[in-house]
Amino acid sequence: MTATQAATMTWHLVCASSRLQTERGVTALVGVLQVALFRTFDDNVYAVGNIDPFTGSAVLSRGLVGTRADRPTVASPLHKQVFDLETGQCLDQPAVSIPRYRVRVTDDGIEIGI
Repeated sequence: MTATQAATMTWHLVCASSRLQTERGVTALVGVLQVALFRTFDDNVYAVGNIDPFTGSAVLSRGLVGTRADRPTVASPLHKQVFDLETGQCLDQPAVSIPRYRVRVTDDGIEIGI
């Protein structure tokens, strides 16, 4: 991320921290943007686009959370393509990716930077 991008980023409070169960996804709506949020066992929080790029369906928040080679991942519940939660890259087809959003956890809850 460039300094210009960071300076123009807007933070959006999307939910209370208590709403994120470990290894389960939830969907947040930021304007018209659907974002899938995940908390992993190591207590990291990730935000990616909720739209499965292979089907166009808004389902990634219902995907299977796991790891591949120590990378946090989510597998689409439809065709099981696996996405890296840190980069958004599809590990099965590296030319495909999903949006990845910055996340911060504050006293008020989970915020997403867009």
